[in-house]
Amino acid sequence: MKVRLEFLVVLLMAFAANGQNASVQPKFEVASVKRTDSCGFGRTFDPQTVALRGMPLKPLLMEAFKVKMDQIEGPSWLETDCFDISAKIPDGGSLNQLSAMLLALLTDRFKLAVHTEDRPRSGYALVVDKGGPKLREDDPKTAFMGSGRAGQMLFGAAGHGRLKGVMTMATLAANLSSKGYGPVQDLTGLTGKYDIDLSWDPDPDIEPRSPGAEIAAADGPAPPEPPGSLFAAVRQSLGLKLERRKLQIQFVVIDHIERVPIGN
Repeated sequence: MKVRLEFLVVLLMAFAANGQNASVQPKFEVASVKRTDSCGFGRTFDPQTVALRGMPLKPLLMEAFKVKMDQIEGPSWLETDCFDISAKIPDGGSLNQLSAMLLALLTDRFKLAVHTEDRPRSGYALVVDKGGPKLREDDPKTAFMGSGRAGQMLFGAAGHGRLKGVMTMATLAANLSSKGYGPVQDLTGLTGKYDIDLSWDPDPDIEPRSPGAEIAAADGPAPPEPPGSLFAAVRQSLGLKLERRKLQIQFVVIDHIERVPIGN
């Protein structure tokens, strides 16, 4: 279940904005939220509607707060109780505001109340390597029908890892965090969106690890860097570096959330 939820939030991230208009709180125009016994993890997006079928609340919280699964502390039913959600994006709104709209929905329908805490954890800082970045900034005009433009996790042939798509450095760091080595924070200072195509040889002793173990695992000694590793690929292909550091990781602590949604 945890691996499935972690993968799902990577898909949700492909539709989310990296910046929001702080003066306006985007909300869905209308939304239907119903409990279901079928956890199907279905999702459909188009410019006007968002449809989620058999969806637990945990991945929605992850997307709303831009955190990983093990950075949310709340009741266990967040991973097991599932809901069908159908929502209409208002005129003038877009899927780029998905995170804010999900937060508003959770607040309105589930009476969500949270606080955040920064806690020290060992992890990796994503920084620019000494030779400078080897990044190509995204040019939307060069894409054919938007193909492959969103940041997404792909897997190459014969067990090779691959990460391909257009993403910010924050999105890249979030994707790298999902590989089992520990949390990754973007400290590059780079603010654009870039065409990323990264391939590497996964470490079989580390990368299959379940997402829930990542933060705890990162408190031990740094793992070795095998030839063709993710660490080497980040340096050689992107001109960036994963640097071992003590990080301040934000945790979202749920103070209150209703198990039964209100209003429809």
